[in-house]
Amino acid sequence: MRWEIVHEEAYSVLRVHLDPGEEVAGEAGAMLLTRGDVEARAAAGGIKGAIARALGGGESPFFNLYRARGASEVWLAPPLPGQVSHLPLDSGGYILTRGAYLGHWGQVEFHVAWRGVSGLLAHGHFLLLKASGFGGIWLSAFGAIDEVEVPTGERVMVDNFHFVAVADDARYAVKPFGGIKTALLGGEGLAVEVEGPARLLVQTRQAPAMAALLSPFLQGKLERR
Repeated sequence: MRWEIVHEEAYSVLRVHLDPGEEVAGEAGAMLLTRGDVEARAAAGGIKGAIARALGGGESPFFNLYRARGASEVWLAPPLPGQVSHLPLDSGGYILTRGAYLGHWGQVEFHVAWRGVSGLLAHGHFLLLKASGFGGIWLSAFGAIDEVEVPTGERVMVDNFHFVAVADDARYAVKPFGGIKTALLGGEGLAVEVEGPARLLVQTRQAPAMAALLSPFLQGKLERR
């Protein structure tokens, strides 16, 4: 297997080249193109299954598995414009935010690491997932992915919608940030505090802010109809 990320600056696409018998997994809905003899099948559970179980749902959500019968390609694209990054998995794992997963290879398992509450401060369910095993995962972000090295003894706070991932051996905590009044006025509600030493990945844009920016235009269009 070999892979490449094209259009890295804004509209990233992951292209995975498979030899016969090799397999790659991709989030349902992320497949852009397959080339060659590829068998696609749904895998029950997976990352969405972990989310569904955490929210009291069943096992129906899934990712897709793509197995090459011959030399093949699988292209995966995230739903939002931004960067794609690969994280290798060997002796350790990663804590990642809901929605960051794009795909993986190898023997990777997903479990819920932190389950948020449905309420004002959380702006809906906020979930952190743990990815562990052997292989690698591809993460997608809205905007660019910044890598932040947190030295020993230092603590940083990152807005939950900007948080992407951190190594699972890092010390972290999800905390209210800004208070209820701030959340009512449209500000921050939750933040992830990370204590060094740690390697932290953050995204430079967040989807809720974009949705709020577009909402007046979309509402006006609906009213004109």
